Amino acid sequence: MRLILLGAPGAGKGTVAKMLTAIDGSVQISTGDILRAAVKAGTELGMKAKAAMESGGLVSDDLIMGIMKDRLQEDDCKSGFLLDGFPRTIPQAEALKVLLADLGISLDATVNLNVPRDVILDRLTTRRTCEDCGAIYNVKSNPPKVEGVCDKCGGNVVQRADETEEAISKRLDVFNEQTAPLVGFYEKEGNLLDVNATSSDAVVAAIKAKVGIA
Repeated sequence: MRLILLGAPGAGKGTVAKMLTAIDGSVQISTGDILRAAVKAGTELGMKAKAAMESGGLVSDDLIMGIMKDRLQEDDCKSGFLLDGFPRTIPQAEALKVLLADLGISLDATVNLNVPRDVILDRLTTRRTCEDCGAIYNVKSNPPKVEGVCDKCGGNVVQRADETEEAISKRLDVFNEQTAPLVGFYEKEGNLLDVNATSSDAVVAAIKAKVGIA
């Protein structure tokens, strides 16, 4: 599969991507994860991205497109890929279209995950993440066995700076202003799959039907 997953922060793009990669060996490509790793490592890219990420803003297109060009040419992408949370703006979508054409890559579908705002706010404000291994927990539905300690590696489980209610509200406002128009862009491209994403299983079933996987 070669897919773009669209949807607001907290719509479940990462969860759906992990379910799909287990089906056919495609790789999940999340610019957010790549950038957070760069921030943790203290790289030049990480320093540039840190301020924007912590305030809930968007990282510059030049940085993102450079990341994507390098990533899509890595060997593991030959078996397929899922773009999780990218592109985020019309200019990024246009730049990605050119990049994919240059690389000789065609997409199977662009999937838009629809989730109500109140559901997203609840999901993200209750989410916690391990600082070391990146494992994700939820204080309501899936808390760590010991509060603040990762079940998998023993690392610190914390609330990310961009998942406070204030930061999430700003991220959703940015999404509605800059990212939501992508639905119209890909609808014109003729390969948009629009689904209710309150159930990840239902989303996966719809995608499998769209791309012809039993």
